[in-house]
Amino acid sequence: AIDTQVYDTFEIERIAAVAFELARKRNNKVTSSEKHNVMKSGVLWKEVVTSLHQKSYSDVKLEHMLADALGMQLVRWPKQFDVIVTDNLFGDMLSDVASMLTGSLGMLPSASLGAADANGKRKAMYEPVHGSAPDIAGKGIANPIAMIGSFGMALRYSFGLGEAADRIEKAISDVLASGLRTADIKGEAAASISTSAMGDAIVAALQKTL
Repeated sequence: AIDTQVYDTFEIERIAAVAFELARKRNNKVTSSEKHNVMKSGVLWKEVVTSLHQKSYSDVKLEHMLADALGMQLVRWPKQFDVIVTDNLFGDMLSDVASMLTGSLGMLPSASLGAADANGKRKAMYEPVHGSAPDIAGKGIANPIAMIGSFGMALRYSFGLGEAADRIEKAISDVLASGLRTADIKGEAAASISTSAMGDAIVAALQKTL
């Protein structure tokens, strides 16, 4: 069996540009990941990302890390990373590793962002990583944090409302710090709360910041 991975320079530039633009709105750091030590597509990936960085995004900190080492470092010290850019193969695996650092898929918002057009606008889709979860619909046990977080990402990346997004993310953090938990993240907590109760708690925490 033979699988061929093909990347053109323009594709890598498009993906890397999205990563650098996102980093400018976050902590201004990009980690590019591939396996240039064993894959020729990885050699091209590293060369193109480095060239684009030097040409257009030198204000953003760029580091390179082999994909297997990055998987280890995600588990060891996840907070060292901000924006990670990689190809579809390694991105699929690394995103799954990253997803479980939070303990539950119910904690994970996501954004699928296209490249900006001539007017600076980009097509985007926001959703919880877990999808619609029809098997638990109507039971009141779903974690709403991923959905609420996805809305926060939409405010930040599609509407330019970074302050509003910060308030939503802080409200989520404050509720979790208070000890409230849905069933999927209950752990050793004495009890869990319903989907609507978690949503109400986040809304109440958000209102305190307004």
